[in-house]
Amino acid sequence: MTSAGPEIERLIQLLAKLPGLGPRSARRAVLHLLKKREVLMQPLAQALADADATVQACSICANLDVVDPCAVCASPARDPKILCVVQDVADVWALERASAFKGRYHVLGGVLSALDGVRPEDLNLATLAERAATAPVEEVILALPATVDGAATAHYVADRLAGLGVKVTSIARGVPVGGELDFLDDGTLAAALQSRRET
Repeated sequence: MTSAGPEIERLIQLLAKLPGLGPRSARRAVLHLLKKREVLMQPLAQALADADATVQACSICANLDVVDPCAVCASPARDPKILCVVQDVADVWALERASAFKGRYHVLGGVLSALDGVRPEDLNLATLAERAATAPVEEVILALPATVDGAATAHYVADRLAGLGVKVTSIARGVPVGGELDFLDDGTLAAALQSRRET
């Protein structure tokens, strides 16, 4: 708790709910915002209001954008024959930062998890099957987390897409660019050996 009023305390509690921010970090952030009201707090409040009013989920892939369909789905430069299935919008942003993928995306909105009670009907799977079943989709790339839940989800999606006439692939796992074998964990090394290819 702080010795501040309820408005400041409410702001601290709200910021503390953000990933990576605990109560102490939230207090520091609030103090900084209050000290820099005109430079930071007011523009931030306006940006949050603008985002709340304009950002929406794409009706095709579930990416976030201010237009529907999103810029990726609407772009004629993107290859409509390849769909990349990801867990969350953050994964779309990561792949776009890498500038390595020129197809289109499909955001599941999570992964299957018995522990967290996430079932197939909780994910964006029905529209994926619809998209994969219609031309011009030829390949579906599963870019899901290298976790038990991610693997279970990838297996479920592959089964669901079986028989639709599309190629289903998964991203490779293993040694990162610039990585040294001595510093890698056993799981990463095993995945790298299993994902080996001809050079």
